[in-house]
Amino acid sequence: MKWMLDSKNFSGGGNEAPNLLRELFPYEEVPKISFDQKDTPLNPPDDIWITCTTFRDGQQARPPYTVKQIVDIFTFLHRLGGPKGIIRQSEFFLYSAKDREAVRKCQEQGFQFPEITGWIRAVKQDFKLVKEMGLKETGILTSASDYHIFLKLGMDRKKAMESYLDIVKAALEIGVIPRCHLEDITRADFYGFIIPFVQQLMILSKEANIPIKVRACDTMGYGVPYANSALPRSVAKLIYGLVKEGSVPPAQLEWHGHNDFHKVLINAATAWLYGCSAANGTLLGFGERTGNPPIEGLIIEYIGLKGKTDGIDTAVITEMAEYFKNEIGYQIPPNYPFVGSEFNTTAAGIHADGLIKNQEIYNIFDTGKILKRPMGITITDKSGAAGIAFWLNSYLNLPDEQKIPKNHPAVAKICEWVASQYAEGRTTTISPDEMIKQAKTYLPEYIESDFVKLKKKTETMARHLIEDLVELQEIKSLVPGQQEPLLHEFIIKHPFIQFIYVVGKNGLKTTKNIHHLQDVELFNKLSPEENYSDRSWFKGVVKADQAFISDFYTSKLTNKLCITVAAPIKDKKGALLAILGADIKFEDIAKL
Repeated sequence: MKWMLDSKNFSGGGNEAPNLLRELFPYEEVPKISFDQKDTPLNPPDDIWITCTTFRDGQQARPPYTVKQIVDIFTFLHRLGGPKGIIRQSEFFLYSAKDREAVRKCQEQGFQFPEITGWIRAVKQDFKLVKEMGLKETGILTSASDYHIFLKLGMDRKKAMESYLDIVKAALEIGVIPRCHLEDITRADFYGFIIPFVQQLMILSKEANIPIKVRACDTMGYGVPYANSALPRSVAKLIYGLVKEGSVPPAQLEWHGHNDFHKVLINAATAWLYGCSAANGTLLGFGERTGNPPIEGLIIEYIGLKGKTDGIDTAVITEMAEYFKNEIGYQIPPNYPFVGSEFNTTAAGIHADGLIKNQEIYNIFDTGKILKRPMGITITDKSGAAGIAFWLNSYLNLPDEQKIPKNHPAVAKICEWVASQYAEGRTTTISPDEMIKQAKTYLPEYIESDFVKLKKKTETMARHLIEDLVELQEIKSLVPGQQEPLLHEFIIKHPFIQFIYVVGKNGLKTTKNIHHLQDVELFNKLSPEENYSDRSWFKGVVKADQAFISDFYTSKLTNKLCITVAAPIKDKKGALLAILGADIKFEDIAKL
């Protein structure tokens, strides 16, 4: 194999024009990987950990999470990180009211880990947001390559460095730890810009006695893990050089990668091995364009490198994935490692017999024990009754005492159907959807109906809407003049809500009848003195101290099939102030 050897000094020269490293990045061709044949010794730090950008970079690649979802995901991160806080920090945007509300709600959880940090623009006034939120650390953008300095910012290197150092000094003056994001480091001049800049940062850090952080950002995913690869694409040489020549302590160094070239996880592990303590990632790898290192992958890599779990509960990975699927509605690709529906399923019929005899033959590890995800198989004409029974028991997640035996009549029927498929010339495996359909036909008592699934999804959607609504200050004010305009806007935005109201702890309505204009005559029939304290949703909220969803009922006023979603309005100490209820037309919300 012919390797491309670096033959030029990529230091960049002066500041008059950008050095775009065209020898490596021709743009019209696939980027070149240069090798200098110089070994870089392993330099693992004393300790390694994970940091999270799920709520910053991760939200730049998908619909934004609700405040409730952010708190739930933050709790998963806390649990997954274990008692030692292997997931050490989590960064948040601070610009919108929703961003700040999410930070406050996560702060209220009282977790030591992950520590909440911010992310702001490299402008002095944004530090006010950091201080107001009570955060000790924030990320700031300090773009590193000539692509960004010259072509995006319109500066030269000297002006860029002066600007960045000025912002860092402003952070130090108010006692905030700055985390400098060296954007596009894998296209930057390492000795012409990166090293001089981080050396200045470390001088400032020592003078202020504040641990300035450095995040090496592989913005375009150009980094490579090969031992003899050359700068600026060599992850090993970048990290080793930042520690040894830039004088950055490993605990103040962080790697942030992207997956443009399918190297995002191995590059993060390489950064760990050559001197970086922190690897930055997101749950499920969500991130701008191709995504960031998946935190669930970093967790497994951490355990593999350390040789111990440090108290990490790996089963939380499966819980988290189920939450994304059922509560957020994200369909994880079936072959996605560790959490996809097919990740530990063998599709080869010849493997079925071996799997049934001993899962270790074809399973990467005991996924049942480690992830609470027992291995499965895909059905073919070679699976037989034992294979079909194994599939059913795995799909239904039945305990040993309830497992379906291979001589069950339903298994025999499905086995006959499978045989008929291949007798007619089929050459592909039986899909999970086809197997589910057969299970619905012959084992209906085990299968949740489509209607029940639809009901759960609509209930989840409605609950999240109402839970977010009761957290708004206008609703918490208990002032009808502030609540009613907001509720009017809310019902217009969500027309599947036919009626929305606030009732006091005594069960009496404190707001006017808020409904759609076309329903005025219908809701005028309601008595203003009606007491709701005997309603199931009222009692449910009071008893559970959380949101409650009623059973189906037919509205006496609109004759529509409805559910009522209600949630408590609480004060800062968590005491019940009132209850907000919403009558929702099930058919209308289900159409969404």
